[in-house]
Amino acid sequence: MHLDVIILRNFYYRTRLGRAAQRSIRNRVLEFWPNTSHETIAGFGFAQPLLRPFLKDARRVIGLMPAQQGVMHWPAGGANISVLCEENRWPLQTGVLDKLVVMHGLETSEYAMPLLSEAWRVLGPGGRALFIVPNRAGIWARSDQTPFGYGRPYSIDQLENQLEQAGFMPESHRAALFHPPFDKRFWLRTGPMWDRIGGRISTMMVGGVLMVEVSKQVYGQNGRGSPEVGRIKGRILPGLRKTPGIQSAYLDEKD
Repeated sequence: MHLDVIILRNFYYRTRLGRAAQRSIRNRVLEFWPNTSHETIAGFGFAQPLLRPFLKDARRVIGLMPAQQGVMHWPAGGANISVLCEENRWPLQTGVLDKLVVMHGLETSEYAMPLLSEAWRVLGPGGRALFIVPNRAGIWARSDQTPFGYGRPYSIDQLENQLEQAGFMPESHRAALFHPPFDKRFWLRTGPMWDRIGGRISTMMVGGVLMVEVSKQVYGQNGRGSPEVGRIKGRILPGLRKTPGIQSAYLDEKD
């Protein structure tokens, strides 16, 4: 089940360890996407700590928070762009997003495949999504003192297989959080050094979280105008199935 938004907010914004984790993961996200100018970007779960760098240049930034978790005003000191939603019913138009970040959303969900189908729906053709989950081989998943100690941790193969089953195409992967989940001054001060070393080694075994970037591939039509059946490893892409109507109000992308 999802952690309460108050627990997540207090960790990332009111603890030294949470702020260090925020910087470490956010730096990795920017390595994936250094330029998001004029794009529409959303985060699902508790991805707000990673979205702030996009506020300046992106066309629109939206924070989606699952109802089981709760919602908070964000960003602080600015107009609120956080939205409360059901994890399998997002108030977004089909194909509206260029980029999507999911953190503290997949591993704590009881309906992972419907959630992934909704993520696939809202991405535009060629859109990119970044899924961030606890690494089952890492030390962060073994500590219940941080949010990464809750929910289902993944191996890289487990995560990529699940994303492929949902119709996504894995493009690249990395790990982050190479420093231990300790709030002692020594570990916090040397955290950037451990992250640099871990980034150079590029091992999936010691990072606290796994990050997989995927793309949405849209298949064309045959000569008679009906959709071609696209398959990935024998599975029909969810975007080629009939998508049920969404009853909640959509955000107007022209605002």
